[in-house]
Amino acid sequence: MTSKRDLAIVVSALKHAAPYIRLFKGKVFVLKAGGEIFADKAATTALMEQVGILHQVGIRVVLIHGGGPQSTQLAAALGVDTTFVDGRRVTDGASLDVATMVLNGQINTRVLAACRDLQIPAVGISGVDAGLIRAHKRPPVEREGESTVDYGFVGDIDSVDADILRKQLDNSLMPVVSPLSCDESGTLLNINADTVAAAIAAELGAEKLILLTGAPGVLEDASDPHSLISFIDRTQLDKLRDDGKLADGMLPKAAAIDAALANGVQRVHVISYNFPDSLLLEVFTNEGTGTLVVNDIGALTPAEQAGGGS
Repeated sequence: MTSKRDLAIVVSALKHAAPYIRLFKGKVFVLKAGGEIFADKAATTALMEQVGILHQVGIRVVLIHGGGPQSTQLAAALGVDTTFVDGRRVTDGASLDVATMVLNGQINTRVLAACRDLQIPAVGISGVDAGLIRAHKRPPVEREGESTVDYGFVGDIDSVDADILRKQLDNSLMPVVSPLSCDESGTLLNINADTVAAAIAAELGAEKLILLTGAPGVLEDASDPHSLISFIDRTQLDKLRDDGKLADGMLPKAAAIDAALANGVQRVHVISYNFPDSLLLEVFTNEGTGTLVVNDIGALTPAEQAGGGS
């Protein structure tokens, strides 16, 4: 039997969440989750249960997934070398085949299966579908003091056709997006999932871009998980990068955050999928769990600055 105290907690939680539900109902949230989340069935279920609640209270959710760890694991099993430069994967022909198998074949399907179990009406799509993401092959990049880097079949985004996603959202469907794309001639290209999420969030005019990662959020010291920064603006984030305080995996995230904020997204959240119910706590409480990144800290309400949350 449920105790009166437990019932009171439930009622209190619902009352506390109600203002946020009213505020965000009908708004677009773009979520990006790294592939490492979907390597574990329990972690996948825990995340998708939270995503399902957002959908059920009327938030229009677009989920973009990565697949880095699985791609690295499959590449090793197939004897394919994996190379990273500044946290970004170099993709040769063999690596592209691996990425295609993992992103479109394995992870996208597993996420959709989890959605089916949780009765979330989700539909899988990649950047290739209907020209959702138009991209070109990244030219070789000259790095200061080093040799030129050819990223191979890595794409840079030219445009995003947000209407393709809006049509799904308007029909109460949740798009689950794989970051693969192609150029105008049909050559497949691998694009960093954080970059894709930022571009989609900007084109959709998303209320929030939420990046789920293994770290607690943006850290003052990458080696100290207790150095979490509750809120930060673009200038301060750039300074962390310039001071070399962002670890390799956070570099593409920082670039994606900067791009999203520069193109109209008002709030970017970096939270940990390891923290229980972190997504719900970030959305439905003022305290949150991770890092809130905005254009200007001065524009935050006193409550936001006190809590560092929604």
